[in-house]
Amino acid sequence: MLSQCQSGCSDSPEINTWEAEGFKEQGNAFYIKKDYEEAFNYYTKAIDMCPKNASYYGNRAATLMMLYRYREALEDAQQSVRLDNSFMKGHLREGKCHLSLGNAMAARRCFQKVLELEPDNGQAQQELKNAEAILEYERMAEIGFEKRDFRMVSFPFLRCVMRPLTAASFRQISAPLSGSDRGFLLSSPRSDILRMDSTNADALYVRGLCLYYEDCIDKAVQFFVQALRMAPDHDKARLACRNAKALKAKKEEGNKAFKEGSYEAAYELYSEALTIDPNNIKTNAKLYCNRATVGSKLKKLDQAIEDCSKAIKLDETYIKAYLRRAQCYMDTEQYEEAVRDYEKVYQTEKTKEHKHLLKNAQLELKKSKRKDYYKVLGVDKNATEEEIKKAYRKRALLHHPDRHSSATPEVQKEEEKKFKEVGEAFSVLSDPKKKSRYDSGQDLEDDGMNMGDFDANNIFKAFFGGPGGFSFEASGPGNFFFQFG
Repeated sequence: MLSQCQSGCSDSPEINTWEAEGFKEQGNAFYIKKDYEEAFNYYTKAIDMCPKNASYYGNRAATLMMLYRYREALEDAQQSVRLDNSFMKGHLREGKCHLSLGNAMAARRCFQKVLELEPDNGQAQQELKNAEAILEYERMAEIGFEKRDFRMVSFPFLRCVMRPLTAASFRQISAPLSGSDRGFLLSSPRSDILRMDSTNADALYVRGLCLYYEDCIDKAVQFFVQALRMAPDHDKARLACRNAKALKAKKEEGNKAFKEGSYEAAYELYSEALTIDPNNIKTNAKLYCNRATVGSKLKKLDQAIEDCSKAIKLDETYIKAYLRRAQCYMDTEQYEEAVRDYEKVYQTEKTKEHKHLLKNAQLELKKSKRKDYYKVLGVDKNATEEEIKKAYRKRALLHHPDRHSSATPEVQKEEEKKFKEVGEAFSVLSDPKKKSRYDSGQDLEDDGMNMGDFDANNIFKAFFGGPGGFSFEASGPGNFFFQFG
């Protein structure tokens, strides 16, 4: 930094050299005091006096780096090594500028040159490791992109972001991620860039983009607007701002329609919102879940399940989507699927509510694997006692073996089976105690009620009464009537 003046002054070399050295020394003093603006001014004066002095450009490059003006610093560092290719500090500063601007390949070449000049330079050795690490992260990220494995991309991406880079290098790292299927990897970036230069449009845009892809749309718009104030021709910021505003507006319209009970309108609005930016993973996951909620209200349960699945595919941690899909599975009596979703939810959030939902789904699954006595009788689960009796009367007469005495042996066997099931169903649903246990999911045989011991004919006799036997007699082709003996 405090290098001696080298030759390179024109006109009156001795006078100019003396004056230039004076400016350089003043620049050094201000640099030590961390007054980098004044240091920059005096180094510039020194360069004006001796424009071919490599060390002056090197000193000014160091000052510009402290001011985070890396592009200008890069130009001065490159000029210093053009004037003196053996100027080790010039190559080192050029490498640091390249690294800060995101060009790890060029940075590596510069650090290798330093080590050629000074093999034991510890700073160059460390910076070379940094450059090679970033190149390796970039390679890993590219492999992840090719395999469409975005978890594989996230690690190297975040490792790069954790370095104290400038806006330009941050933009280079994040640029490919703003394309198809990649935006969601922009999460929780450091704010170092904005602290360095809050007027840098690129930094503001990148920060806004990160917030946008985290579904913090209002804050994202603020950064996009600020970026456009700094650079009105920033096309990417303008496009992102337009998408963010459109997405927010359409989502809010859908929410308003849903709250007002206009479910068809809400469904259409959420559908329109989903077309605005396919890359906004987090927001789209919420939109799919919102549309699923509307779909369930409209009894479009299969579509609701599909939308929940899409939301989960976008965000595997989205608990609300699992809960919504599980409820839809319950409503469509897909109990095994419902249990799987509730288990996933309970493993993630062990709350009393989630435990209750899981137990209820498990109970319904258990009940679904038994004989459904309500279906056997053809009645609703909320059927009254009278409706159950009426249903039994109809089904018992329909499947009574005497009615099918002239049928084939196969038909007779099938009808006898159905007659027994009807009697079994009636014996449970007509008994308040048994019905209560059945409805609660209890195994009746575990309670000492062996359903294989009853006689369907006895139930039939008890129901229809009569002093003697009973028979079915033909009253015409295919018609029978029942009479007691």
